[in-house]
Amino acid sequence: MTGRQGRVVRAVVALALAGLATAPALAQDQQPPDDEPIITDQEFEKAVPPVSAEDDPELGRKLESIEEFERKVSKPVTEAPLAPAPATAIEDVELAAPLPPLETFRAEPVVFAGEATAPDDAEVAYRVEVNGLAEADLASDTDLLGDFQRLSQLRRKGNARNTTQISSRAGEDVLLLKKLLAAGGWFDAQVRPRIDRPDDKGPLVVALDVTPGKRFAFSSITVEAEPTLPPDLIRSNLDLAVAEPVITEKVLAAEAKVALALPENGYPFAELGQRDVLLDQDTGAAAYTLPVTVGPRGTYGAIRSEGKEAFGADHVRTLARFKQGQLYDSRMVDDLRQALIATGLFRAIAVEPTRTGQPGPDGTEQVDLVVKQEAGPPRVIAATAGFGTGEGFRVEGSWTHRNLFKPEGALIVSGLAGTQEQGAGVTFRRSNAGRRDRTFELASELHHAATEAYSAYTGRLAARVSYDSTPIWQKRLTYAYGVQLIGTNESAFDPRRAVRERRTYGIAGLTGQVGWDMTDSLLDPTKGFRLTALVEPEGALRSGFTPYARIRLDGSGYYQVADNIVVAGRVRVASIQGAELDQIAPSRRLYAGGGGSVRGFGYQQLGPRDINNDPTGGRSLNEAALEVRYRFGDYGVAGFVDIGQAYTKALPDFSDLRVGVGIGARIYTNFGPMRLDVATPLRRRPGESKINVYVSIGQAF
Repeated sequence: MTGRQGRVVRAVVALALAGLATAPALAQDQQPPDDEPIITDQEFEKAVPPVSAEDDPELGRKLESIEEFERKVSKPVTEAPLAPAPATAIEDVELAAPLPPLETFRAEPVVFAGEATAPDDAEVAYRVEVNGLAEADLASDTDLLGDFQRLSQLRRKGNARNTTQISSRAGEDVLLLKKLLAAGGWFDAQVRPRIDRPDDKGPLVVALDVTPGKRFAFSSITVEAEPTLPPDLIRSNLDLAVAEPVITEKVLAAEAKVALALPENGYPFAELGQRDVLLDQDTGAAAYTLPVTVGPRGTYGAIRSEGKEAFGADHVRTLARFKQGQLYDSRMVDDLRQALIATGLFRAIAVEPTRTGQPGPDGTEQVDLVVKQEAGPPRVIAATAGFGTGEGFRVEGSWTHRNLFKPEGALIVSGLAGTQEQGAGVTFRRSNAGRRDRTFELASELHHAATEAYSAYTGRLAARVSYDSTPIWQKRLTYAYGVQLIGTNESAFDPRRAVRERRTYGIAGLTGQVGWDMTDSLLDPTKGFRLTALVEPEGALRSGFTPYARIRLDGSGYYQVADNIVVAGRVRVASIQGAELDQIAPSRRLYAGGGGSVRGFGYQQLGPRDINNDPTGGRSLNEAALEVRYRFGDYGVAGFVDIGQAYTKALPDFSDLRVGVGIGARIYTNFGPMRLDVATPLRRRPGESKINVYVSIGQAF
């Protein structure tokens, strides 16, 4: 085909395509008539550009005859023969073998030189070197090398199967080192791994060569926010300074402090935006920008309640430590949430601020608090058990409806069964009665006790108002006051007749208690101290009225020697003033000995005795204890020394002190430690047990 013919065909094709692109589409079953051309001759001539011999010399040449063309085509073409294909350097008959089925194919790891003869279960030993990190580690606020050694894949996983696995671990450690350095401000650090084989055929050396580069520092710190009160509220809490290195942990801590400070100072709806840090690779400068949406400054509005309620919004206001119109403080909202949790009445509870758009004082906006309640099961069954030498077994159980008399009015039915004691009682308790953390109790109980000191059948009615600590809300100052009426029939030793006889006492009295608690835990303290004073003025009616006062002082202290070692000590002094021993009912006298007193001795076994060697109780006592507690995980052991005595006189004279020593085991649970103590008396006297065992819940003090 000549050049002209070729150009013409291309032109026609191009034109045809152009025509098809612009012509209207024909239906699938519609064909153009055979005698009707697609385009006319005039259109064709007009579309084809004119071509002359000047444009292409081939157009002016005379065409050859058909005979000459056929002779030229029939003449054999002589061409140089193709060069034979070069022989392959390595011939392998396996190349011609058929491929194995895919399911039978096994991928074998690459074996490097020197490893070809290693058995399948052989391991490649190596050691790790980190080079060039010392300078950055010294300048860092954290232990970079220590953090790397703790998180390194090379160090944590030990020997490898082959060098490929070592290379993979080294790659992970390269990323780890870069992240650690970037967290300290070295954003362009370089880490190059290499594997060296020592000449002495020792373990491989995996070297990580670190080039920290420049450490970026803040060149500017900008806060984009609307004005606040006080004006420097955001910037004063954003603990970042120009020229300080860019440390990730410090940046996050500074932003978290701002996020806390704003709602604590009247901005409950403040939000921190995405920080922007512009780095200059040439100078190491970092321009920091923090956008903050402040929102309206708010004051407390109404409290609203919704959901499955345990009590209404009126009682929620009783628990709040703030009043309507005060400046919003998120710490007070968290305090209210904790107080709601402490009631024990909820499965779930949330306190959320809500915008109202209503103006408040000093240009603020009122912020309502929505309390979303989901009340939990109100009924609770509880039980405790214990054992003590001389005291025997003791099991207590109770059934409680915590919200029978809303709000927070509980009914408690309890029972006691023991080797020496039995009893039952009913208690009405109103928590947060009229004000937060105040409890009112009205109790009635029947009790029987049969000990070596006395046998008593007792009925008791009591009313009490208290301000106590709870496991969730431990208070520094606690107090209680109340009144009680006791009627009891007891066996008592008559020293004039030298016999025991039954006597009936009617006792009426008041009670007052105050405590100061500076410890770090209610159930298992490790540091701090506690002081408690109890005064019970009462009078006994039996062939006359005899007034007297029971007084007791308790103190305990705790010192943490190490993370898992605590030294604890306690003292107790008690006295009954205003009556002789024989005028006081045996159950109201003072006794020493037992798991809550002086371990190493039986329950009520220390103090004055009658001619039958039975305890009579006393009018005063003194006790002290020293305990060393060692904890490991959820378990612990304790060694202790207890000392004490009870006396007939109204004031203790600290004579004839008895000492018990022992060791104990502890199991720590989420509701407090379980305790098993074993003790023995020093200079044991006739009739005293060699070994005394005490089992209970909670520390001894």
